[in-house]
Amino acid sequence: MSIRYRTFAEFYPFYLSQHRHAVCRRLHLFGLLLGCTSFAAGLVVGRAPLLLGGLLLGYGFGWFGHFVFERNRPATLQYPLFSFLGDWVMAKDILTGKLPF
Repeated sequence: MSIRYRTFAEFYPFYLSQHRHAVCRRLHLFGLLLGCTSFAAGLVVGRAPLLLGGLLLGYGFGWFGHFVFERNRPATLQYPLFSFLGDWVMAKDILTGKLPF
C-alpha cells in the first residue's frame, strides 16, 4: 500500500475493494458480532479472557477471510483506526442491504 489515506472517506473505497469476496464480508460480520458479544460479556462479568477473546475473535475471523478468500493483507496494521471504523461501516452497509451479504 503506497497511498497514504488521510481521511476515512478516502480510505473506505479502498477498504471495500479489499472485501469483494462475499465469504470474507460474512466472516468479518460474524467475527464482529461474536467478538462484541464476547467483549461485552467480559465487561459484564469482569473476565479479562473474554475481553481478549473478543478481540481475537473479531480480528481472527476477518483476517482468515483476507488470507483464505481475498488473498490479500489486512490493512489493520497500517490503518488500525480506519480499518476498525471500516468494519463497523461495512457491517452497517451489509445489515441495511447496501452491500450484498
